[in-house]
Amino acid sequence: MATTSKKAAPGAAAKTPRRAATKAAPKAATKPVPKAAANAAPDDETGQEGAASEASATEAIYLSLLYAIMEHRLLAGTKLVEERLCEVTGASRARIRQVFARLAHEKLVTLVPNRGAFVSSPSVDEAREVFQARRVVEPALAAELAQRATPAKVRSLRRHAMEEDNARARGDRAAMIRLSGEFHILLAEMAGNAILEKLIREMVSLTCLIITLYDRPGAPACAEHEHRQLIDAIEQRDAARASALMAEHLEHIEGSLDLSMPDSGAPDFYSIFSKG
Repeated sequence: MATTSKKAAPGAAAKTPRRAATKAAPKAATKPVPKAAANAAPDDETGQEGAASEASATEAIYLSLLYAIMEHRLLAGTKLVEERLCEVTGASRARIRQVFARLAHEKLVTLVPNRGAFVSSPSVDEAREVFQARRVVEPALAAELAQRATPAKVRSLRRHAMEEDNARARGDRAAMIRLSGEFHILLAEMAGNAILEKLIREMVSLTCLIITLYDRPGAPACAEHEHRQLIDAIEQRDAARASALMAEHLEHIEGSLDLSMPDSGAPDFYSIFSKG
């Protein structure tokens, strides 16, 4: 009896895994969800990469148009032909319109119903308002930067000034205009106020447009020594001098423009057709 029971035990033990395996099979078949979740992760990553790629492509188109405006390669009043931009960039109309909307928000492009997008043409009054706003904001930012400037920031400013000198030496007017504007943006970045930095970016771009419209022939928009003087004041942590130099610098830029011209307004047809 004892021997029989001992022989039966292995047989019973051997049957137990088979029953367990048979019952476990349906459970194994009900586990596709973790696999699907695992497969979804690469899809999500691919989607994120695609979205990032699209955003990068849109930003590249925006920056190309922005730099062209800042460098006077796209002049005020120029029509931005949507079909042509799609052809050149390979972008969809929706993406081009997205860029137009962003530039219009920054007042660099004017969207005219049934006519299209045009590089903006700021009026004389708008030009004066831009410089008035810059005189309020930028001297205070220059003073703020002078109080917190580090040697690394000063070196970065001097490198930028050297780039301006190089552009001037090779007669690259487009680069000179862009670099001159970017100097002011760099100051705003270093001052550490993100909201004012965004404002100055927009005002600098508008200033580039204003210069194309109202530049007085032969008058330099940005004297070459003024940026270096400003850097010296920042390096010396002289906030009062940095503020005064920035205010004087902005006055010189505005003074290089001919803002005395009145807007033409509506034509006087009475005088045109007067027989007297």
